[in-house]
Amino acid sequence: MGAPLPTPSLHTARLRLRAFEDTDAGDLFTLHSNAYVLRYWDSPPWGEPARAEKFLATCRQMEREGTGVRLAVERASDGTFLGWCTLADWNPDFRSATVGYCYREEAWGHGYATEAAGELLRWAFDTLDLNRVQAEADTRNLGSARVLEKLGFTREGTLREDCVVNGDVSDSWVYGLLRREWRAPSEPPKAC
Repeated sequence: MGAPLPTPSLHTARLRLRAFEDTDAGDLFTLHSNAYVLRYWDSPPWGEPARAEKFLATCRQMEREGTGVRLAVERASDGTFLGWCTLADWNPDFRSATVGYCYREEAWGHGYATEAAGELLRWAFDTLDLNRVQAEADTRNLGSARVLEKLGFTREGTLREDCVVNGDVSDSWVYGLLRREWRAPSEPPKAC
C-alpha cells in the first residue's frame, strides 16, 4: 500500500471532474444498470443499488491506498452527471497506470470522453511523472477505440477471448500511450 493519492478537482471549458460523493449513488446505479451502455463492459449490468455503494467505497480505497483516482464527470453549465473516468493501477516504480471511463448514452458523440480523459491524462503526466498509460477496449466498441486514438494511444495488440460476461465471449484491444508521445488535446501538433 502506497501513500494516499488525493483525488484532484479538474476543469475544462465544458466539464468538471471531481471526487465522487455519496449523493452520486443514484446516478451511478442508473449508469451501470443500463444494459445497452454496458454491452461492451467486462461485467454484467448492476442489478442492485447497493453496487453503487461498493463503487464509492472502492473510490475511497483507491485514494487511501494511492493506487489511482476515479472522477465524476459533470457538465459545467448545469451540473448534469455524464459519467466517470479513472486512472487506476498506478505504479510509481514503473511510472505506469491504466485509464478508463464510462458515460451515459446521452453523453456519447459530444467529445466529452475525449475531453475528460485528456484532462485526466494531463494531470497524471504532470503530477505522477508517468511514463506509460495503458487502456483496454472491447474490439466491438469502436467509439471507445476512437476516443483512445484521438488521445494519441497506439493499439498494441489483442487479448483474445479475455472476457466472458453472461456467456458472451469477447476480445479486447490493448492500447498504450508513452510520455514522449503525449500531446495534450489542446496543444497544436509539433512540427517534424
